[in-house]
Amino acid sequence: IAAHDPKHPLAARPPGQRTVGVCRHFTLLHVAMLRAQGVAARARCGFGGHFEKGKYYDHWVTEYWNEAQRRWILVDPQVDERQREVFGITIDLMDVPRDQFLVAGDAWQLCRAGKADPQDFGILDMHGLWFIASNVIRDVAAVNNHEMLPWDVWGGMTLVDKDIDLALIDRLATLTHDPDARFDELRAAYEVDPRLRVPATVFNAVLNRAEAA
Repeated sequence: IAAHDPKHPLAARPPGQRTVGVCRHFTLLHVAMLRAQGVAARARCGFGGHFEKGKYYDHWVTEYWNEAQRRWILVDPQVDERQREVFGITIDLMDVPRDQFLVAGDAWQLCRAGKADPQDFGILDMHGLWFIASNVIRDVAAVNNHEMLPWDVWGGMTLVDKDIDLALIDRLATLTHDPDARFDELRAAYEVDPRLRVPATVFNAVLNRAEAA
């Protein structure tokens, strides 16, 4: 950023000097900034409920450890004043309520328990349990410091509900609900299971081609 423009990082740039990105890019940059200041932080993949009432859109946010409050806090670094206005967002984006951003595993558990409709989770024309399951795997990778693009596909991800390994995703949802509590187990699962571990090559679903991870 500084190489392109030495102004303060929070100073608004004209459109021609901005970098295009999605929620994952905002989150990854935010996580990096926090870590550079010695703050424990990680990217979380899941679904945002603060864009449209009753819908949960594919989304990424930051989760950081607040030492004073002794808890992990969710922050949405993407949403600016213009987006607040367009989507009518009124929640505190510096402390996003857990019912307004659902970590993928939490969304999975709600749907499996019949407390939410899987068709309310996704983006564009893509919705359903299969989408949620894929985000659970992306969240597992992110917690293990492999923050992939939202459209990267690998391993145990599928395009149809019938191909989901329900037992696997059930277990991962439990582990990612509180990653600290069972991190050794979560780490081991990621490292040994090829359905979870990011391979050298992934499939880019936007460009419809294989790419280096």
